[in-house]
Amino acid sequence: MTPLHLIPAALRPDECAALIALCQSHAMKDAGLVRQTTAHQIRRAELSWLDDLPEAAWVMERMMRLVAEANRQAFGFDLTDFLESPQVARYGAEREGHFDWHSDIGSGQLAAKRKLTVVVQLSDPAAYEGGQLELRPDSNIRQVERAIGTAAIFPAFILHRVTPVTAGERWSLTLWTHGPAFR
Repeated sequence: MTPLHLIPAALRPDECAALIALCQSHAMKDAGLVRQTTAHQIRRAELSWLDDLPEAAWVMERMMRLVAEANRQAFGFDLTDFLESPQVARYGAEREGHFDWHSDIGSGQLAAKRKLTVVVQLSDPAAYEGGQLELRPDSNIRQVERAIGTAAIFPAFILHRVTPVTAGERWSLTLWTHGPAFR
C-alpha cells in the first residue's frame, strides 16, 4: 500500500476558482474539531460545508468517481460510503491559518469509519506562502504537491498537517470515504 496517491488535474483551475467564489459568497464558519469544539492552537481556518451549497453538488459526483479509481489502483480498501459533507477550508495569513498534526480517524461515530482522506488544492500556489500540506506516514515528513486542482488521497490514519500560512490564503477541498473498521 502506498501512503499517498496523487491525481493531477482532479479539478480544472476554472472549477477551483468557481468553488472558491461560491464559498466566498456564503458565510463561512470557524473551523472546529471533533464534537464542535474549537482549539485555535490546533486549527485556525474557516469552512464551508458543500451539503449546504446545492450549486456544488457536481463536486461530490466527480470526487466519488476519482476516489473509486484511486482506491482500485493504490489502496484496495473496503469502502462503502461518503457519509460526511465535503468541506472547503480557507487558511488565511491574517490569522496564520493552519492545522497541526492529526489523523482523520477518531472516536466520533463517523470519524471512526473514515478510510481515505482526499484533499484537493484549490488555490494557485503562487497566491500564498506557507500552508504546506505535509504527511508523516513514517518517521519522514513528506510535502504534498501544491499544483492547483491536484487531489492528494491517503489513508485516514496517516498523520498530516497544514503549516501556518504566512502570506495570502490557501483554499482546499477535503472529503472522506468510509467503510468497516480497519482490522
